[in-house]
Amino acid sequence: MLLAQGEILDAGCGEGYYLGSLGRGCGVDISTNAIDLAARRYPECEWVVANADRFIPYAGDSFDRVLSITGRMNPAEFRRVLRDGAHLLVAVAAPDDLIELRGRGRDRVARTIEVFSDFEFIKRDRTTTVAELSAQDAKDILSATYRPRTARPQRVTLSLDLLLFRVSDSATGTARDSSE
Repeated sequence: MLLAQGEILDAGCGEGYYLGSLGRGCGVDISTNAIDLAARRYPECEWVVANADRFIPYAGDSFDRVLSITGRMNPAEFRRVLRDGAHLLVAVAAPDDLIELRGRGRDRVARTIEVFSDFEFIKRDRTTTVAELSAQDAKDILSATYRPRTARPQRVTLSLDLLLFRVSDSATGTARDSSE
């Protein structure tokens, strides 16, 4: 997508899988244990324990890209740390995410676009895959799932809606690509 250049922040990075896959950038998460695991797995990135819901501990205009993958959303802080023309990628659970465990979920896209109304909405994609589970995998995922069903499925659907936004140029109010 648009994540090959510039400074990247993963807000709510958890154990660092997504940012670590990119090989560089800064990750912020409230969980000390998650950040410790991320730092051990991906030493090439910078990892910080912080509550991105309240404050992102970086100067304004520090990043070209912010990722918020199934994390909390803080439009004001994301805007503060993003440069003009920078991009924001927000991933939210799609209605069929973990459908085998929770039943059909709600569509979060319209509300998420509304939350980020100060950003220019660029596009929406959906990624879906089915994962085969061992008995232990099923037990683990049930223990980590909000309002799980009691059945232990042999496979689960993993599905995310990916929403790409761009920051408007603060001087003119127009969108500008940071790669220009």
